Amino acid sequence: MSRPMTFTERARREQIIECTIDLISSKGYRGTSLSAIAERAGISKAAVLYHFSSKENLAQAALEEVFRQFGDYVRDRVDRQPDARSAVTAYVRAMIGYQSAHRRHVRLITEVLLDDANGTRLKTPGSHDAGGRWQVLAGLLEDGQRAGELREFDTRTIALAIGGAIDGVVSHWLAHPELDLDAAADELERFVLAAIS
Repeated sequence: MSRPMTFTERARREQIIECTIDLISSKGYRGTSLSAIAERAGISKAAVLYHFSSKENLAQAALEEVFRQFGDYVRDRVDRQPDARSAVTAYVRAMIGYQSAHRRHVRLITEVLLDDANGTRLKTPGSHDAGGRWQVLAGLLEDGQRAGELREFDTRTIALAIGGAIDGVVSHWLAHPELDLDAAADELERFVLAAIS
């Protein structure tokens, strides 16, 4: 059984993860080395390896931290809603809002999950998303159906379609920052409500 981390160790790990997020989001996964992370953190490469035994483990820890923050943000907004329709639209708004406000997190997610040298194939699609997001959304949709607020449909299919629409809008915005993301979120909200009502 391993001993619990000290406050100093936890703080150091958080610092290393934050430096990793900064570097991968700006230089890419392949362009970021453990030495560069150590230099950014103001520590030795050996100290980085003490906390994270490899670059891959460190990148995975950074990804998990981003998904934790992302998931907390979305849950907080969804949990405040009084009914299913409001919860689903809050989910859509939160997914877009978080990514809009945390562009470097979006870049880290993309960089860490790209599996091949050309950056065209995702590692095990769906298994690394923010808290199993399609399952979370499917659960909201099922709750709405049970409450009689939403029409009958296959919740998995609709959850995947909504997730794909969110990804499409955010991907387009990343490539074309002139896109009015708030207006796109308004359209997406209307699209989703039409699909589930």
